Amino acid sequence: MMGGYGQGTSYGYNMMSGGWLGGLLMLVFGLLVLAGIALLVIWAIRASHVHGATGGSAPAPGTVGHDQAVAIAKRRLASGEITKEEYVELMTALGG
Repeated sequence: MMGGYGQGTSYGYNMMSGGWLGGLLMLVFGLLVLAGIALLVIWAIRASHVHGATGGSAPAPGTVGHDQAVAIAKRRLASGEITKEEYVELMTALGG
């Protein structure tokens, strides 16, 4: 005879009745997810401060020598970041 509502036989594993081991695994997984989110937030904050403090990829003023300044100007001209006229102005200002 067939059982009534909810009285069938189950041959599979019921996750909801996993006992203490299932609860422990769910707790550990939840803590790992929270730790991952916290690490992601910390990484994003640190990355934004590093880029914000230096103004992107430009070096801080006063820390670049003449040769490095010329190299940076050449790179900016080559990448199309500045025009040839701006490059000439920079070279004039740098004395090179």
